[in-house]
Amino acid sequence: MNNTVYYDSAASDDVRREHLYDGQLFVFSTRRSILNFVDFARGMVEDAFGGLDPRIAQDSMDVETYADLLGKLKPSFIHHPESKRHLTAILEDLGCDLGTTYFDVPRMRSSTSSNYLTTGIAYAWHAHRDTWYSAPPCQLNWWLPIYELHSDNAMAFHPRYWSQPVKNSSAGYNYYTWNKLHRGENVAKLVKEDPRPLPRASEPIERDPQIRLICPVGGLVLFSAAQMHSSVPNISGVTRFSIDFRTVHLDDVIEKNGAPNLDAACTGTVMRDFMRATDLTQLPEDIVAMYDDGTAVEGELIYMPKSA
Repeated sequence: MNNTVYYDSAASDDVRREHLYDGQLFVFSTRRSILNFVDFARGMVEDAFGGLDPRIAQDSMDVETYADLLGKLKPSFIHHPESKRHLTAILEDLGCDLGTTYFDVPRMRSSTSSNYLTTGIAYAWHAHRDTWYSAPPCQLNWWLPIYELHSDNAMAFHPRYWSQPVKNSSAGYNYYTWNKLHRGENVAKLVKEDPRPLPRASEPIERDPQIRLICPVGGLVLFSAAQMHSSVPNISGVTRFSIDFRTVHLDDVIEKNGAPNLDAACTGTVMRDFMRATDLTQLPEDIVAMYDDGTAVEGELIYMPKSA
């Protein structure tokens, strides 16, 4: 396929979404709305690490203490009302219609250097599509760094697989079962191995050619949930901290418009996680029902942390 990276595109959100559903990538340079979110997140990170530089704190902390710290920091960031406010400001700044754009909670990610911690709360992502994890074809992923990125601690896209299916284990993944059994406080305790049944390729993945987009702090990368992507093995010597969140557009949800589904066989849907940017109301249940498959008998439709 023809891979295009659109840099600071002035395209409308409608046009941008169609390009994203065709497998193209968008990068935006520094904007005040994104910087505001980064400043807020960085403040939480640095408060959590006290006097240590978060980027090199792994050099002076035992891994269990480090994972426990992240296990408290990340949920606090995810569920902080300021996180949603900053996220909404970014969507508005980049031309989204807040009345028809729905988002899920933003996640804080970390990628430690030299295999210090690659499981559980700091999982190093293998090559995957988010559509293997019950994401709808119309889901878009927004990704931004909290500190300066390097080529050897960034994220990689594997464009050959946009139009090439991959044998994978997504048929064994049900989102509602995942919510019930594999989320929560215990994830931070997975410091040596990660036995969770994460969908992955069941055949070799050729990582090259690959695209690594190194946007500045205050910039972001936007891509389809159907894009094959992975964490670059971090050999930079510093931990990478980043934020990602996801959106769907109401019209595309209703019309079932989105990227092609080449190989996802998972069950359940993440649709109930999305909130309207104007008032945080969920997608109407009759619309969610278009994506549901009746597999929630023994699981949880929506994950609710015990602390909430």
